Order: sequence, then C-alpha cells, then structure tokens
Amino acid sequence: MDGIRCMLLRGGTSKGAYFLATDLPDDPAARNAVLLRIMGTPDPRQIDGIGGAQVVTSKVAVVTPVDAPDRDVDYLFLQVGVGEPIVSDRQNCGNLLAGVGQFAVERGLVAAGAERTSVRIRMVNTGSIAVATFPTPGRQVDYRGDTAISGVPGTAAPVALAFAGTEGSVCGQLLPTGNLRDEIGNIAVTCIDNGMPVVVALATDLGVTGYETVDELAGDTALTARIQELRCRAGTLMGLGDVRDTSIPKTTLVAPPRAGGAISTRTFIPLAPHPSIGVLGGVSVVTALLLPGAVGHDLLVRPGSGPLVVEHPTGELAIDVEINSVDGRPHVVRSAVIRTARKLFDGTVFPRPDGSH
Repeated sequence: MDGIRCMLLRGGTSKGAYFLATDLPDDPAARNAVLLRIMGTPDPRQIDGIGGAQVVTSKVAVVTPVDAPDRDVDYLFLQVGVGEPIVSDRQNCGNLLAGVGQFAVERGLVAAGAERTSVRIRMVNTGSIAVATFPTPGRQVDYRGDTAISGVPGTAAPVALAFAGTEGSVCGQLLPTGNLRDEIGNIAVTCIDNGMPVVVALATDLGVTGYETVDELAGDTALTARIQELRCRAGTLMGLGDVRDTSIPKTTLVAPPRAGGAISTRTFIPLAPHPSIGVLGGVSVVTALLLPGAVGHDLLVRPGSGPLVVEHPTGELAIDVEINSVDGRPHVVRSAVIRTARKLFDGTVFPRPDGSH
C-alpha cells in the first residue's frame, strides 16, 4: 500500500497532520475518506491511525503554494471526527495555523529569511488572511525557544500570529444576529464571529461557576444537554442553519477572573469541554467582551495597556484585539496572539487499507 508524505506538528494547544494539497486526492470526498483512514476514525481510541483520540488532536492542515500579491500559501483546515466518520471544513483553526508557516518553509514553498520569516497565509475556510512570523536563524526553521504557553509542557520558539479580515468570516458579520445581546430561553447570550462563531454566556446562567475542571464539566450531562440546546438555537439565529451535527458555533461560558487575568472561560467544542481555548475562538470571545452591553462585558478586568489575558482550564492566553466604531457599529481593526509550534515527525503515513473495519 502506498504511503503519503505527512508532517505531524503541535500547533498551539492542538496537534495535527500537515499535508501538501498535491499529496492528497483532488476530489474532496476521496480526500476525506483517506484522512479518516489516516487518523483512525471512526474509533473513540483512533487506535489504527495517528489521531490522538481527542478533538484537539484529530486535525488536518492542507497547504497549497500560491502565486498572488496578498499571500504566500493557502491553508485549509479540516476537523476530523474521532468516534464519528466526519470531516468538517466549516471552521478555521488558529492553533494549527501556528505551524503552517514553518511547514511551508520546510517544504520549500516559502524562502526562509536570515533571522526571521513572515508567511502570509490565507485561511481557505473563511478567506481571511493571517501573517505568521517565527525564527529562522541561518535560514532554517528553529522550533527551540523560551516561550511557554499554557496547556503545553516546556517552551518553544514564539510564533506571532496577526489576523486581518476575520470579522464575520463565517457568518458574514461581527454580530451575526444583528444584536449585542439575545435571549435564548432564559439565557442572555452574545453571538459573535471574529474568525470563529461563538456563543458567549455567563457561566452562572448555565448553573455552573465557570471555574470547574474539564472532567467536572464533561461529567455534567445536564449541562451538556443545555449547551446543545443553546448552541442549536443560537446557530439558527446566526444564520448557520441546523448545527446539531456540526462543530460550530462554539460555546464559551465566562466568569470573573480569579488568577490575575481579564476573564475566566470554559469553552465547549461543540459539546466536549476544551482543555484550554481555541485561538480564534478566544479572539472572538475577547472581541465580544470589549463591546459595552455584551454579555460578560461587565466582568472584564482590563489592564492599563497590552493584551487581555484569558484564563482557561489549563492556564491562560494573551489576546490583543483593537476595535473602533464606524457609523455607530463596532469594527475590528486588528487581532493578534503569540503561539508556539513544534515538529513531531516528518515522513510517510500509511492509511488503513480501504474497506477494512
């Protein structure tokens, strides 16, 4: 059986398989079938593939070189199911994005700079642009560094991610329902899309504190049912249609910070509690919290300057969002975060034989 060239990288707090588009089938259905076999889906353990049996470790980046004035590569993100044979392209992933620039340099798609390299990346899922900047001393990607991010042991080289054009990238506008606040049942929510559709609600309105561990949240079946009802009704309001079997919108519950940050968060993707918070999901949450009148705005603790630190179950994420007002409506000027990435292996992956069970 033929193998497929593959690089496995940890990007941010996720892990995924990175491929050149030319190394995968052109037909999306055939491509997705191969990826399911590579990742070992469907199987809750993904024992016969390279998936890590979690949503955050069952991800794929497909990269294509581009000859265009505004970008260097295209990056298609695919979320591969674990227990269900699903491959979704309905969202971006800002964590895997943290490894796309390095992958592009390693594969010879982009020439490395003498000290640092910036790669302009179009996120195909939404059409928005991100610029990833990372160290390349001696024109070689160097993953070593002293930057630590919560949820990842040790340190690595910093990857600066700057976003443009993420406002309304999935739903068409920053506030997809047209409102700062909506009432769904007896729950006040703010529906936001600055790179990731998210439903923001107060943790206390869902009957929790917002400081629970991931295991505590995962074991709360009543909460899971309420999250599903909330996101399904919000999905309709946001113009996403029936989202019951999709990964968006995400739901983030917010509470006052208690570890020196700006806000405490607990995020669900879409029903499993996230061990941290997604990059673009975090950007969207911070964007919502900066809007006077939005759910959670009154809980936000803002420093005198600098990014806002978002507390999550395994630590924190610093996010910088600048907003201005045009014609009385909020608009995003820029968004930025610092992530890290590390190459885990580069070689050949062998999909499970077609038709095997």
